[in-house]
Formats: sequence, structure tokens, C-alpha cells
Amino acid sequence: MAFQSPMDTRPGTADLENPLYYLENMETVVGWVLNHHADLLTTEEQDRLRAFQALSLPARALLTRMVMRTGELFRADKLRYPELGVPESEALEELVADYWLDAEPLLTLDQLFRLYTLGELRPVFAAALQEAGWQKTLPKWQMLEVLQQSFPDALSLADWLGMDVQPVVCINPMALFDRVRLMFFGNLRQSWSDFVLVELGHQRYEPVTFTPDSRAFQHRSEVDIYLTMHQCREWLDEGVPAREVWPEVPAPSDNAWLASRRDRLLLELGRQAERQGERELALQAFGTSGHREARLKQLRLLERMKRHREAWAIASRWQTQDLSDAEAQGLARILKRLAAKLGEGPPPALTPPPIREFTLTLPKPALGSVEFAAQQHLWRDDSPVFYVENTLINGLFGLLCWQTIFEPVPGAFFHPFHVGPADLTREDFVARRQASFDRCFACLQDNSYRERILDNYRAKQGTTNPFVIWPVLTEELLSLALDCIPPADLERLFRRLLLNIREHRSGFPDLIRFHPGNTGPDRQYEMIEVKGPGDRLQDHQIRWLEFFAGAGIPASVCYVRWQETGVPE
Repeated sequence: MAFQSPMDTRPGTADLENPLYYLENMETVVGWVLNHHADLLTTEEQDRLRAFQALSLPARALLTRMVMRTGELFRADKLRYPELGVPESEALEELVADYWLDAEPLLTLDQLFRLYTLGELRPVFAAALQEAGWQKTLPKWQMLEVLQQSFPDALSLADWLGMDVQPVVCINPMALFDRVRLMFFGNLRQSWSDFVLVELGHQRYEPVTFTPDSRAFQHRSEVDIYLTMHQCREWLDEGVPAREVWPEVPAPSDNAWLASRRDRLLLELGRQAERQGERELALQAFGTSGHREARLKQLRLLERMKRHREAWAIASRWQTQDLSDAEAQGLARILKRLAAKLGEGPPPALTPPPIREFTLTLPKPALGSVEFAAQQHLWRDDSPVFYVENTLINGLFGLLCWQTIFEPVPGAFFHPFHVGPADLTREDFVARRQASFDRCFACLQDNSYRERILDNYRAKQGTTNPFVIWPVLTEELLSLALDCIPPADLERLFRRLLLNIREHRSGFPDLIRFHPGNTGPDRQYEMIEVKGPGDRLQDHQIRWLEFFAGAGIPASVCYVRWQETGVPE
């Protein structure tokens, strides 16, 4: 069967007190992929994974340990896992007999030097070094460098070191395990240790319904495309020239999730092409990439190449689109420079609204932060002050939009242990859930938002959410926030957050002061950014503060100065 019912029992996680916990978690991964992605595996791959499940417990555990480690080559005499319950040699013998391991791999000189110590290698190559006119006491790196031309071919371990050494074994199906890892995690950036060596049971995860339609990969060819893109990125990281990697980049895919990963690959290829002097290739890569950083890089490169008219045309078209603050700021600077060079009318200068400021002079506390000192000074029984920084507004958003955040759209969830959707910071995160977000914002407009937030707060208590930090979001704080922050302000804040989640979910002020008894025209709350002596506002904090000022949201900057003695001013 290609895919099991979404009503299947959710897989459990192992207890770290079990010495074989890592095997339990690996078996969870293999079982999950067989249940939910079998149609993306060949018959041979499915059979191989079932053969893994049929191995003896010691053999399964030893192979899991080896798969989790770096590389594919291992010295048999260095494998020490007493929890197997049998000698490692016994488990190795089973794995070799069942073709999981190759006991006679050919080794390059470089691989040999990675596996063996300097003390073990010196006697082997002493004669070769002497014959080449080198001292046998060379450090390891220099010995390798000297010998590489003399030993260009891969040889068996016996040919290198003789017949009396313990074998080196090589994992045969590493590509299969990489494919399994990709389909489970949805990426190859995460290692096995991100799942297998972590005790997952101490967290609660939001149940997400898994169906064939919600998977990131619908066809095996899409998995292959991902693997090809991963290889391209590895080549770039290894220093392969961008012009050689460019022809290997897969064509655009209809799969939106794959398209976003291709956009990131092209952004990096463009960066490296520019550094390598391949400016035309860099322009092509930036222009093809849909990544939000690519457009500014393309325009700046066109400027450096003095192709000002071309840059002006692109920048003028881009100016009409929805932009994050950082994009708008960068684009405005480019347009201003281009206008001066081309004799065009400069874009209208946007005068940022003034940011409210005040200063406190306080005794320097023996312990605690400047934020805590300001909070204690500002606190009044009728105007409580809380340290919230990035937690409160994000938390309110996460509670209001909980069901939307965990909507099982394709490419969002790969397994039951996600803290949040995998596409959270992708540029199409909102667009793929637009109707659902619209329903959330409708709650702010018909005043049903309070009930929705409180219902989720009670029902989801302790469940992981990328926007909700449970220890900070107390009932007292939540109640005051819902009493004092108007829904219109929440909507403005949430809409800006969604313009660029990666950028905008940080930079919120440190403190929030509530005025629950205020019945006048002034707002019932104020956000306060605290800056100690010598500290200054960062760009993303300034952008939030300017947004607050322009939107009429009460916020200010508190500059704290220390006094040696006396009463605070």
C-alpha cells in the first residue's frame, strides 16, 4: 500500500534511559517513510528497508550508529558499542553477509589518512618518504601532501597496510538512507542526530493530518530534483566554479516547495558567480531567482556595471509591489542613486515619523539587566509593566492563527514532530494559506478574536508553536493584553508580521505597560524599548518603531542613564 490512513496511530518516541533509544527513533523514521512515502521508493528500496527491519537487534543498532556518524568508512577496531549485547564483530558479520557493509572497499590515500593516526602511518610510508628525500617525522598534513603524487590510485586496505589489520567497512546503501532522511525531514540540512539522538517525548506536538496531497513530494522525480539541487549546493560549498554548476541546476518545477529551494540555490550561485568575476552569470542567476534578496543584489550589480538604465527599469517596476521595510529601504536608496545618474526625477523622499523618547536616570543595580531596572521603576499597581520583547505580539498571533499555521499544505509537514511548518519563512507562506488567514483577520473585525485566542490558549497549553513561548505567556499577561490592545492595532501588527516573518518577528520593544483603568482617549497600553548607556537602536528595531509611529500605535524608547547615588529622577 502506497500510503496509510491519516488515522494511523502517531509514532512514539524513545526514552533516553533506554540504551537503544537511537534505534527506536531510527525505526520510527524508516516505518514512517514506508507508510507514507512508499510510492516514491522503488521496489528494491522498499525491500531493502524491510530487510533492515528484519535484521537482528544488534545488527540494526550497529548500522544505525554508523549511519548517524560522519562519512561512510569505519574501522572495525574502533566500533565500541557495549549496549549491543554481543561483540561488535558478530553484528558486523551479519551486516557484511547481508550486503549492508562492504568489508573490502578501495581506499584513496586521503581516506586512509582520515582513518589512521600519524603513529600508525609513519612506519608504512617511511621508506617512500626517505626515497623522495623527506624526513619520516613530517607532520600528518605534510606527509599526505608529499605522498599524493606517488599514490594516486585507490587500493585495498591489505595493499596499503598488509594483511594483519582489522578491516575497514563501508556503508553500501548510504544513498538510500539519505533519501529516507530527505523524505522524513524534508531537507538534507538536518542530520540524523537532529531526530535520532534527541528525546522528543518531552514536548507536545500539534497533531497534523497527513494525506498524500499534503506531502511535499508527489512524484519520485521531485525527490530526484531535490537531490540534484542539494548536490549543486554542495559543489558550490566545495568551491566548484559557479559556471560549472550552472548547467546542472534543474529546470523550474511546478512544485512550489521545490521552486522556493531552487530560488535559494540560484541566489547562492549568483553570489558566488559575482565573487568569481562571472558578472553576466550572476545577473542571470539573480534575475532567474525569485528569492526576495535576489532583486536587490541584481540591481546593485547592475549599478556596479554602470548599466543604470536597465537597473532603473527593473527598480521602477519593482517599486509598485508589496515590499518589506528592508526591501523598500534598499530600493529607495538605489532609486535615489540611479535618478541622480540618469537625470530622472528622484522618488519622493519619505520622512519617517518621529519616534517618541524619554530618559530615566536610575541607580545602577548590583544584579539584573537594564530592562529589569526600567521595568521595576516604571511598574505601578494600576499600570503593570511586563518584559515581553518578541514574545507577546508573536504569541497573540500564534494563538489567533493556530489552525492556519498548522494547516497541512504541501511541503509544510513531513513527520509528526514539527515545531512549526517547514515553509514558515518562505515567501509564499501566506499566499498558500490566504483564505485561512483572511478568516483569522475577520475574527479581529467581528470581535470573536478574544474567544478564539483564549480557546487555543487553553486547548493547546504546552503544545509547540513557532510563535508561542508558553512560560512567558501567562494568563495575567494574556488577559491584560486582550483587555488593553485594540483589535485594530493587533491587525496592523499581524499584517506587518506576515509581510516578512523572518525579518519582522524580531525587533519588538522590550517592555509593555498596561493602563487597564484608562477610560480617556489615550491608549490603554504602551510598548517601550529600553536602551542602556552606550546601547543604540538596531535597524530592525527602528523600522518597527517608525511603523508604530506611523500607525498610531503607542511606543517609545527609554534611554537609561546610571547615577552613582541618590534618588532616581
